[in-house]
Amino acid sequence: MCHVYASTDPGRYECTTRSLRLKGCVTSVRLENEFWEILDGLARDQQMSAGQFISELYEEVLATKGEVANMTSMLRVTCAVHLHIRAEPTARSA
Repeated sequence: MCHVYASTDPGRYECTTRSLRLKGCVTSVRLENEFWEILDGLARDQQMSAGQFISELYEEVLATKGEVANMTSMLRVTCAVHLHIRAEPTARSA
């Protein structure tokens, strides 16, 4: 079973840094390429760029929680939640 994970293409877990504008300030976020791919897909689904999607997500978290303590962790968890939600219908039909 671990072979499935151990044989993963290293390009998927290489990190890429992207610059974003959040609340008018430019910042950079470094994530593994796998997470960028998921975020790019989420943004496409909303007809946005990844930067626009992340900026809107950031604003919504600020509005509901008051702060974003760890941006990269929040983005990774966003991706994990998305994958869990996407998997739910499959789990129910099994």
